[in-house]
Amino acid sequence: MIFFNMTISGKKETIALFLGDIILLYFSLWSALALREWGIPSQSYWDLHFWPFTIIIGVWILVFFISGLYEKHTLILKSRLPSTVFNAQIANSFIAVLFFYFIPYFGITPKTNLFIYLIISFVAILLWRIYGDRILHPLVKQKGIIVGSGEEMKDLLEEVNNNPRYGLEFISSVDLNRIAGVDFQNEILSRVYSEEVQIIAIDLKNEKVEPILPHLYNLIFSRVKFIDMYKIYEDLFDRIPLSLVRYNWFLENISTESRATYDILRRIMDVILSFLIGVFALLIYPLVALLIKFDDGGSIFFEQERVGKNNKIIKVKKFRTMSKRSIDAERSEVEITRVGKWLRKSRIDELPQLWSVFKGDMSMIGPRPEIPALVKHYESEIPYYNVRHLIKPGLSGWAQLYHTDPPKVNADSEKTRRKLSYDLYYIKNRSFMLDLKIALKTIKALLSRSGV
Repeated sequence: MIFFNMTISGKKETIALFLGDIILLYFSLWSALALREWGIPSQSYWDLHFWPFTIIIGVWILVFFISGLYEKHTLILKSRLPSTVFNAQIANSFIAVLFFYFIPYFGITPKTNLFIYLIISFVAILLWRIYGDRILHPLVKQKGIIVGSGEEMKDLLEEVNNNPRYGLEFISSVDLNRIAGVDFQNEILSRVYSEEVQIIAIDLKNEKVEPILPHLYNLIFSRVKFIDMYKIYEDLFDRIPLSLVRYNWFLENISTESRATYDILRRIMDVILSFLIGVFALLIYPLVALLIKFDDGGSIFFEQERVGKNNKIIKVKKFRTMSKRSIDAERSEVEITRVGKWLRKSRIDELPQLWSVFKGDMSMIGPRPEIPALVKHYESEIPYYNVRHLIKPGLSGWAQLYHTDPPKVNADSEKTRRKLSYDLYYIKNRSFMLDLKIALKTIKALLSRSGV
């Protein structure tokens, strides 16, 4: 995860949380049965409940995953942790009740056992997730200095110093844009030695760092560890810091080389999901068509050109959500119909795009395709914007899940720049497992109506 010493690294923490959840869920079952029998449950009583609840526990763990409870606990997630756990457990309780009441084969008697289990497991998981830090993170923080520039450095400084999960505290920062006025020897190096600084996070790709490299060289012999500031930022925030990347970053990290296994699995997933969801979606097409017609009498579908892979122009269809009079108007004058607002919020308006996925113009997962006019504008405003067109666009993507303030209708270079940082993260790290994660979390976003 992050390349500085921590008592429990990112992957180990995820495993620890996973194992803790499993242990507590089974312990909650044992405790519920013990309460019912006022003693240690008999083997036959335990066996009667073990396999049905094992299925439930497996589904619950999947819900935890979709809810984001196995992701990195940044400050943002930490502040939402109690509500996230609460919502996940409410959903899990609903699933358990449906499971035992509507599948007679797995019925248990009495049903009171289920409700006792729900209460015990709810409290156990909530306490474990909120106070487990004290068990997982008895950290002795290392001291560090961060050397860089831009908003990303400020974000990184705030995140690390205000989150007790990280075994690091930045005691000082050096802004490379103001390095000319810094007495590096007295203000920085002396502090490194006097306060026993162990880590320096540095932007080595910034050309302004060159003058201070000779001063830093001798710190190698003092057992000071140097870490790529860019890598820490990417690992913490799941996006690429655009102010830190240069052409060499793209040459090192972005490749159009075909990956046969991944490409085949991705295409199989696209075909199967687009076909199955498309067939199911056909059932609601007549209803949507009637609602659109009754609303303002206009056309049912709206076709638009978008930019696809390798800048190829593709045509995508959506259920029409704009009023008839605004179809040909300027984008700033777009008016959304009453039915259109509901279609957009529920994402039903995008169902016709499944045909584009089935044909191969789009994928289920990837950067969202943009209209040609906006692409032209963003390419002139945002460096490296065209890189997002190296892969197929998708119905859902990394940016759609994690960019909390996306651009809407009009051109917005600043918001699109932030969105690009998430698209680049996906392009660099794309894999079948990442696609699967995005697909599952998209389902959660749709069900909770939090998608963008």
